[in-house]
Amino acid sequence: MFAQGASSPSGAFNPEPQARSDAARVTYVKCGALFDGTSDQLRRNTTVVVEGNRIREVSNSATSAGGSVIDLSGMTCLPGLIDTHTHALLNGDITAEDYDVQLLKQSVAYRAIQATANARKMLGYGFTSLRDLETEGAGYADVDLRNAIDRGIVPGPRMKVASRALDVTGSYPLQGYNWQIEVPHGVQFCDSADDCRKAVREQISHGADWIKVYVDRSYYVQPANGTEILNDIPTFTIDELRAIVDEAHRERHLVAAHAMALQGVHNAVEAGVDTIEHGDYIAPGDMQTMIQKNIWWVPTIYVGEYVAQGRAREGAPVWLEMIKISQETFHRGLQAGVKMAFGTDIGGFDWNINPAIQLPLMVKYGMTPLQALRSVTSQAAALLRMEDQVGSVASGRFADLIAVQGDPLTDIGLMQKVQFVMKGGEVFLAPHNARP
Repeated sequence: MFAQGASSPSGAFNPEPQARSDAARVTYVKCGALFDGTSDQLRRNTTVVVEGNRIREVSNSATSAGGSVIDLSGMTCLPGLIDTHTHALLNGDITAEDYDVQLLKQSVAYRAIQATANARKMLGYGFTSLRDLETEGAGYADVDLRNAIDRGIVPGPRMKVASRALDVTGSYPLQGYNWQIEVPHGVQFCDSADDCRKAVREQISHGADWIKVYVDRSYYVQPANGTEILNDIPTFTIDELRAIVDEAHRERHLVAAHAMALQGVHNAVEAGVDTIEHGDYIAPGDMQTMIQKNIWWVPTIYVGEYVAQGRAREGAPVWLEMIKISQETFHRGLQAGVKMAFGTDIGGFDWNINPAIQLPLMVKYGMTPLQALRSVTSQAAALLRMEDQVGSVASGRFADLIAVQGDPLTDIGLMQKVQFVMKGGEVFLAPHNARP
């Protein structure tokens, strides 16, 4: 964790970026090795030439005349990391009480202040871009946070946001309170195709980049063909889902579906959503349809293991069984060639935990370190439709660079020890001996 004013043995996190007197200032970042986000191997002794907030050139022969130099010759440089499933305005969701306290006892202003601190932490971890998939009852505060970061008011990753998210009446917390008392809820309810179209229009009008839908709930394990699958209760009808997707796509916005189990995933895929979030169980046929329809999958495997014990203590032991099913589904998805991008659901777990902790788990589940690194860089950028801006180190991209000591292609755990962070040409974290 890198908090304001704190330092690590290797450097310090500056909540305010290094001042720049000239927007076109040239900086030469000398990398001992470079993972550029797309290549199969590290490139050696490479210089990344940064002009303003963009990469001008990546070269093995660039000279440093007329600019400042950042010497990372003893380190491996990589593109800034991308988490495609976060909740900046959520601070822990292990138990129902954790969630209720935030919606009932904390103001939106207080939660927005916490979200600002969370964004700083993500930058300190090396994440320079993220997709924030709903505010959990905090309205459009994620839009405000995104805008404040874009305008340089507060430091943080560049953000794509989903605002309030959608679900059907009675299917999302807060639930179980005195029916005579109107309590807040973590989503925007919509019922009927027309009502859902209106909700999509409202969210887009208030600044949402993505539309998020909750397509299932109430998970249970059942035997099927000699194995176990995860089933669910679907929320929206297929007509409602198709209306949501059609309206979002008509307005050139994308749709993310919280879909954890059999029926929810199937309905979301049939409706043509753009991403499946979680996907603890995906039927083989739906995997093939995802490939045909170019639907991405964001398997948030770390949070599943993290919350399982707490949910089991609350009387839902199914969460422990879901871990095994999730592992098997992940393996099938890799074998089938479903497109996967890195996303963790941080906010559902503690912000003091570096989300890069999921990368070794992805390798444990079957990915190679190279596949895991691509999932958190170029693949994540492609999911966001931002591959021409972020996710790789190449001419014309934003100058988002991080560095670690050692070779992450042989030790993926190094990604939890980022020592240098540059976002848009501005240095936020660096070893003292590597500052320009």
